[in-house]
Amino acid sequence: MQGEITSKQQQLLDYLQSRINASGTSPSLRQAAADLGVSHTAVAQTLARLEEKGLVRREGRYGRRIHLLNRAGQPAGIQRFCEVPVIGRITAGLPMYAQQEWEESILVDASVYKDVNLFALRVKGDSMTGAGIVHGDLAVCRPRQYAVDGEIVAALISGEEATVKRFFIRSDHILLKPENPDYEPMRCGFDEVLVQGKVIGIQRGPEVMQRL
Repeated sequence: MQGEITSKQQQLLDYLQSRINASGTSPSLRQAAADLGVSHTAVAQTLARLEEKGLVRREGRYGRRIHLLNRAGQPAGIQRFCEVPVIGRITAGLPMYAQQEWEESILVDASVYKDVNLFALRVKGDSMTGAGIVHGDLAVCRPRQYAVDGEIVAALISGEEATVKRFFIRSDHILLKPENPDYEPMRCGFDEVLVQGKVIGIQRGPEVMQRL
């Protein structure tokens, strides 16, 4: 940080902190100007000085989103996270019926999980323990309707049963392979499997997250 900040800079910084803490998003410059009773130009100039001091960062030169930065120069607090919906329940064992509705949501680190429209599915069963996926885990998925051999996917079987398995395509069928020798691979016709997404991470409990 370069030099001390002025009272006007501190006022804008405090305002941004308050708005972001309340809503999780930054206000527009127009909204900030209206709330603070100053001109749009004054807000833009003050914001530029805060950027120079390493206290905030905008996404692009004219980007609306403003990040408050910590001492490491990374987005601070709530802005480091994005909300991911948990959609129904999915199995890694005996398939259960997929439910296309939000059960809850989780927060993931937006600097790690940069994709948009991520979703999460709760794992039931122990057929994927060899891949470090256990009963009760939340599988964080990147929406996708295709898969590459060897990828772990969330897939619908016959339009109803949902499962997490390792995907392989063969000349006359699709193989959904477990990561537990106690379970047999699932051999399915091409018209029986609908890939919902690629599993890119696992959340276990309130704190532990692993990338796949």
